[in-house]
Amino acid sequence: MSFGQGGPQSQWDPWTPQSQQQPQQPQQPQSQQPWNSGNSDNTPDWAALAEASEARAKRRRLFFIGGGALATVAIASAVAVAVVSANGSDQASDGPSSQLPSTADIPSATATDPSFAPTSAPPPLDPKDFVSSAKKDKAPLSPDLLFPGTQLTMGETVYKKGPTADTRTCGSAAQGTLPKVLDTNKCTRLIRVTYTKGDTAVTVGVAVFDNEAQATKAKKDADKKSIVRSLSGGGVKSFCTGAVCRSTTNSYGRYAYFTVAGFTGGKDVTEKSTGVFRAGDDLAEFAFRQIRRRGEAQASAAAETG
Repeated sequence: MSFGQGGPQSQWDPWTPQSQQQPQQPQQPQSQQPWNSGNSDNTPDWAALAEASEARAKRRRLFFIGGGALATVAIASAVAVAVVSANGSDQASDGPSSQLPSTADIPSATATDPSFAPTSAPPPLDPKDFVSSAKKDKAPLSPDLLFPGTQLTMGETVYKKGPTADTRTCGSAAQGTLPKVLDTNKCTRLIRVTYTKGDTAVTVGVAVFDNEAQATKAKKDADKKSIVRSLSGGGVKSFCTGAVCRSTTNSYGRYAYFTVAGFTGGKDVTEKSTGVFRAGDDLAEFAFRQIRRRGEAQASAAAETG
């Protein structure tokens, strides 16, 4: 649009309030362009402003997109750590400290071990107690129970079992000073058995008392003339009825046991008769073992029943 020609033009800047008119040199007439399309220093460059605004908006969008990508990566990493933690109990936890167990739930390395009241096993039962008193010695007793079988092996020596006897009148199965010893100490029973090896014979006599004190007293009261009467018969010839024989005396618990050993042919026993001495010692040892085993069996039975 043309506004006419001639005369100086007013330099009013619509963006500068109260702008003053300045006298200018005369200019050649020219056609006017729209005021907003000029590149005057005082006129805003709307295109540039629009481009700058668009650039800022674009940067913000890129920032938000980039931040979202970083958040996605962070979430994916957290999920991966959670999967590893779930699949492996030995892996360290990456969870926040608020999710860790409290110190009260963690066993302390310095915690004291649980204490228990001291206990002690009951003392083992003494087998001798069961053969030291008639009140506890209740197991059956007979010659065949005390001396079982038909023969006895001691080491490499085998003895053949002969006749047996069992009496309640202890003095009738003894001779010399032994009847008085048995009666004085109140012997209640006397069991006898004879073993032989060749022409050597040994009679073992086991005297039974009510308690250990009586048996021990009978052992002390016995002397060299206190001899159990030899037992013959059943194929065993008479022995130690008039010849010199060897005798022994001992006790264990409420039992006193005696031996008499000699030759079946009536020959006297001398210091050189080693076979007779050995036979007497073997049968005395066997009598002791059998009495002790009797106590062991009763102690074992009592322990099992409580």
